[in-house]
Amino acid sequence: MLTLVMDLTPEQYNICFLKGTEPPGSGKYYKNFSPGSYHCAVCGQKLFDSNTKYDSGTGWPAFWDTMSDAVKTEVDNSHGMIRTEATCSKCGSHLGHVFEDGPQDKSGKRYCINSLALNFKPA
Repeated sequence: MLTLVMDLTPEQYNICFLKGTEPPGSGKYYKNFSPGSYHCAVCGQKLFDSNTKYDSGTGWPAFWDTMSDAVKTEVDNSHGMIRTEATCSKCGSHLGHVFEDGPQDKSGKRYCINSLALNFKPA
């Protein structure tokens, strides 16, 4: 049985269930580089560790890797584009998208994630 960890704001609902996107540079975790972990705002599953976060310069939190099996990906054909959507593997909430322009010395991936889809837990 899936348990929600908090009541979502209308903005979070728009991101997580209607697949919206927060404006670039507006997210509270965009410039957060404190040690800790990032969890799904809907179900609380641990998604990313802070040691995989980097500044991509795009305006959204970016990670080069996920926690094992925590993020599911699928093709997203919306808005006339072909992208890879990132969702929580536990509850299916929309997190953002994955691109192949991440750090080449790491995974080469950029998990471009909405701050509103996350909760940060300090180390």
